[in-house]
Amino acid sequence: MESQQNAPRIAHPIVSEAEWLAAREALLAEERAFTQARDALVAKRRALPWVHVDKTYQFDTPQGPRTLVQLFGPRSQLLTYHFMLGPDWEEGCVGCSFLSDHVDGMLAHLEHHDVTYVAVSRAPLAKIEAFKARMGWRFPWVSSHGSDFNFDYRVSFTEEDKARGKAVYNYAEQDYASDELPGISAFYLDPGDASGTVYHTYSAYARGVETAIGTYAMLEFTAKGRNEQVDMREWVRHHDRYEAGAAPSCCAHERHEA
Repeated sequence: MESQQNAPRIAHPIVSEAEWLAAREALLAEERAFTQARDALVAKRRALPWVHVDKTYQFDTPQGPRTLVQLFGPRSQLLTYHFMLGPDWEEGCVGCSFLSDHVDGMLAHLEHHDVTYVAVSRAPLAKIEAFKARMGWRFPWVSSHGSDFNFDYRVSFTEEDKARGKAVYNYAEQDYASDELPGISAFYLDPGDASGTVYHTYSAYARGVETAIGTYAMLEFTAKGRNEQVDMREWVRHHDRYEAGAAPSCCAHERHEA
């Protein structure tokens, strides 16, 4: 009777330490193979051809107008996170905010490793600055309002896209989901070229940006893992709204498969 009372109330196999160790070692072999496969895939990512950026994009920043070249600062590599905050949105996307909660701690390491990180949204700068202050973030965040940047990198969509119910996102035509969707784009500035030649080297969209969300990586160590039936919209909130339990403010971050 005592053993039944103390038994875990969970529907999961309970085994001896020796049996657990055998199962864990078998899984470790698969984890190592996965890590090696991922390393090989990332090497292919680095080997992709580059595209010369032939537009002079301009952004509104707290320091005044800046071109894409100027966003690099003293570094040769630039990561732009396409943060979903449209011109008429009241606040930033919950999913993009979830990812952005992880960025400030990375900044010193990225910058020390020759990488500048900048978030980019189509909202006017004043709206960006207000939401950034509310969230308590420090990372650079600029406005591409009036620029083709977000449209050219396939993260903002037109009224024509909305009317026909289709848009090109994540390298394929899909059903229209939102006027803004998430992504990350990487650029390289040739330090030996005095003219400031910029190359687009990589872009990822949808679930392709999830590797930047450290909370997911930590959750995947736990017994319940991500504990989602569909996606993050079930539980993620702006970090200042967890106590209130407010629902996510946007329908974006649909579970587009990478």
